[in-house]
Amino acid sequence: AYKRFSELLPKEERENAFSARVPKSQILTLPELRANPFQHRICRVFSTSETRDDSMSFEDFLDMLSVFSDSATLDIKSHYAFRIFDFDDDGTLDREDLEQLVNCLTGQGEESQLSSAEMEQLIHNILEESDIDKDGTINLAEFQHVVSRSPDFARCAGLPR
Repeated sequence: AYKRFSELLPKEERENAFSARVPKSQILTLPELRANPFQHRICRVFSTSETRDDSMSFEDFLDMLSVFSDSATLDIKSHYAFRIFDFDDDGTLDREDLEQLVNCLTGQGEESQLSSAEMEQLIHNILEESDIDKDGTINLAEFQHVVSRSPDFARCAGLPR
């Protein structure tokens, strides 16, 4: 992990990799993230940058790798997936978050974009299935309940493993 992290830094910064921050642009060159539709959200969620530039310290990088490792528990994976899918960082998945999530998964191109009616029906179905307390949003507990019933969650959620 340290070798991979330090290789993302310019040569002159590699000897101080423990105290360096890798810019988001370099993190996005990782093969595991390059084609991931949630790459920007992954950087945002794992970065502890005070300037909110989504750069990563070695510790941030380790956290990301450990969550996406095969040995991470479903609880840990689902917690971070929820945070990644919570685009507005308000602690719930509302209609806007779900629409962004669907758009990320289906692609943003004209040919793959859902019609308004299709999107509305899909979001309705997701909420019908997941919104246990019927408040119009999905909280972390509701999300984890749904995930617990899906053995293929990590593979199907578009998250690196």
